[in-house]
Amino acid sequence: MRALLLENVHPDAAAALRGEGFEVEMVKSALDPAELAARLAGVALLGIRSKTDVTEAALEHADSLLAIGAFCIGTNQIDLPAASQRGIAVFNAPFSNTRSVVELAIAEIIALTRRLTQKNADMHAGIWDKSASGAHEVRGRRIGIIGYGNIGAQLSVLAEALGMSVSFFDTADKLALGNARRCDSLEELLRTCDIVTLHVDGRATNADMFGEEQFALMRDGSLFLNLSRGFVVDHAALRAHLESGHIAGAAVDVFPEEPKAQGDEFVSVLRGLPNVILTPHIGGSTEEAQQDIGRYVAGKLRDYVVDGTTTMSVNLPHLVLPARADTHRIVHLHQNVPGVLATINSVLAEHKVNIEGQLLGTRGELGYAITDIAVDYPAGVPDDLAAMPETVRLRVLS
Repeated sequence: MRALLLENVHPDAAAALRGEGFEVEMVKSALDPAELAARLAGVALLGIRSKTDVTEAALEHADSLLAIGAFCIGTNQIDLPAASQRGIAVFNAPFSNTRSVVELAIAEIIALTRRLTQKNADMHAGIWDKSASGAHEVRGRRIGIIGYGNIGAQLSVLAEALGMSVSFFDTADKLALGNARRCDSLEELLRTCDIVTLHVDGRATNADMFGEEQFALMRDGSLFLNLSRGFVVDHAALRAHLESGHIAGAAVDVFPEEPKAQGDEFVSVLRGLPNVILTPHIGGSTEEAQQDIGRYVAGKLRDYVVDGTTTMSVNLPHLVLPARADTHRIVHLHQNVPGVLATINSVLAEHKVNIEGQLLGTRGELGYAITDIAVDYPAGVPDDLAAMPETVRLRVLS
């Protein structure tokens, strides 16, 4: 079986898959949809990061694809409905780079608060300016966290440990950690915080959520950070508020349009501003995080192919059935309609096949059944199960 890993996925991922007998091809850069389509024939596993768009058109060329691994947090670059319709499982790494993103946010907050970007530029220009004007401690300042998921919550804990007061806003009902205070509205957070940092997910409804109206509500002299998604912020509006002095500084790690490969030109209206820290989407780009992501996602792909396990899948029900000796495992992905399990079991009964273990789960329009049966079974069993009108994909694993 072949695996195609794009965007410089950590070598540990390739090593893990090769250890399971996969033939692994690694590509350092992202592929555009047409290039991807041309490479998918015969590929069983696809690994990407954030720059490769897996479109429905590309998936039409995926004649052997079992699963896609997003070696990152977000999966908005993957057409999930199209993958699900084709019986392709999708996995990501929702926790592995959390600490790395949080540490970058803390570093940027301190750098902006102490005006380190300007001090650094002055020193390289031969200017010695030891003045404390405009430099502050982070202790005692109020940070407003928009999006209180894995990253936002951990940032909350570290910020409080540094002596900051924490406010947060999330559309979901999230438990406040430590002394963090939940804001009833985004407006309340913007009007009361010295630092505003975005940690929202990539759902389509978050597009353009932060623009002129939101920047105008922020306090004079406040700081703004976005380490979440590039398409959520109006960068032209941000530049205007930075140039006017209303916002004292900003740090941005993600952009609406990003280069596909190392060395490509980066274009942004935020270039050239001395009070802005620009980083090339490196929030999770530490050696520790990338190694952990490589091992984690590769492990999920391996478990799905070998055992049918779907724990932490983005689009399939989460099922784990312990392996049994002297059995064959059949996994049946199907349309979520009534009576499918009864039909599966009727087929097995007609062939006088005993069920040794079985689990069924549903998620949205899909159902997923794992069935362990006796070693000896008639050859017609898989054919009859695959022929069911509700079947999306059938695999016999052992």
